[in-house]
Amino acid sequence: MALLTARVAAERMGIGYSTLKQWIRLGKIRTTQTAGGHHRLSEAEVDRILAYHTPSTPEQKRIANDRPTGLIVTLSGRNQLRGFVEEVRIDGLLGQVRLRIGDQRLTAIITSDALSVLKLRRGDSALAIVKATEVMIAREAEAPEVPIRRRRRR
Repeated sequence: MALLTARVAAERMGIGYSTLKQWIRLGKIRTTQTAGGHHRLSEAEVDRILAYHTPSTPEQKRIANDRPTGLIVTLSGRNQLRGFVEEVRIDGLLGQVRLRIGDQRLTAIITSDALSVLKLRRGDSALAIVKATEVMIAREAEAPEVPIRRRRRR
């Protein structure tokens, strides 16, 4: 389970860093402390807080109703790859997102509307979910040595 810094957790929850620090001091949020005394939050704890968060002001309620609500808690697809956004390009109706997953790169073409809803930027973390009807597995082998043919002299 990944541990997040307080700043990253506050950004994911859509709250200010100082608000999160107050919640930590009040004991509203469970954290782990590093040897240096820095607080780290688990992704499960961030999900727990987000699940119980409800808008309190009329303005927040209006904003919440303007966009899709909900949090993906679990997904049936098992081919989930977590990575970082390396590049985002939009051209007309389509957009291209390139994720860095370890030392590999994955490129996805999605609609520009989907990109504007996701609000992806370079450096953001994202999840690629791969759904395919067929998957092929290959293994590279050493190329066999081909004997060099020499021409005979006549």
